[in-house]
Amino acid sequence: MYSMNYVSHLSKDRKLKRLISQQGEMKLEKRKNVCFLLCASILSQQLATNVARVIKQRFLDLFGGKIPEPQQIIDMPFEKLRAIGLSNAKAMYVKNVARFALERGMDFRKLNRMTNEEIIQYLTEIKGVGRWTVEMLLMFTLGREDVFSSGDMGIQNAMIRLYGLKEKNKKKLIEKLNSISGNWKPYRTYACMHLWQFKDNTPVIKKKKMISGRKIRH
Repeated sequence: MYSMNYVSHLSKDRKLKRLISQQGEMKLEKRKNVCFLLCASILSQQLATNVARVIKQRFLDLFGGKIPEPQQIIDMPFEKLRAIGLSNAKAMYVKNVARFALERGMDFRKLNRMTNEEIIQYLTEIKGVGRWTVEMLLMFTLGREDVFSSGDMGIQNAMIRLYGLKEKNKKKLIEKLNSISGNWKPYRTYACMHLWQFKDNTPVIKKKKMISGRKIRH
């Protein structure tokens, strides 16, 4: 999904305008397999990207390489989930997601009728699913254009660097980030995407050392 309006709107912020001109335009996609993608997000938590990819494939292999239905996840023996490298907690959490999908409903059409905050409140009832996880689902599964994840460390670090923020108090920092991002509505998701790319591709800044009163670069 691509919004023709976001570039001109976000370009009102000079720092974002520079990022957009360097990175090009971003696109959002909507994907239907909500239950599986929420499980995949849990599988990937606190793992390096390449490790998360391996675990996700092992998970799919348990179901013949196909995306499983919620009942199949529920029926999968706990020991087999643990055997692919899941912790006890993660194995329990993916079963919680599947059980919630089966009992309460989690299909794309149901969620698409809800607001962002309603979806966050609804899905965080699942033990093991926090706000950040649902925010990622809103962005990259439901394709919502106006989501800002102030608790994401990548977003925080990118904004600290891009805007030269010096605030050390965490609460006040979050307030500052939310204040800045307020100007990006209703396209905050795209801003986050540009900030993530900025964080991952930020050039290394050479540090200066002092030797005998002279600055040298290394």
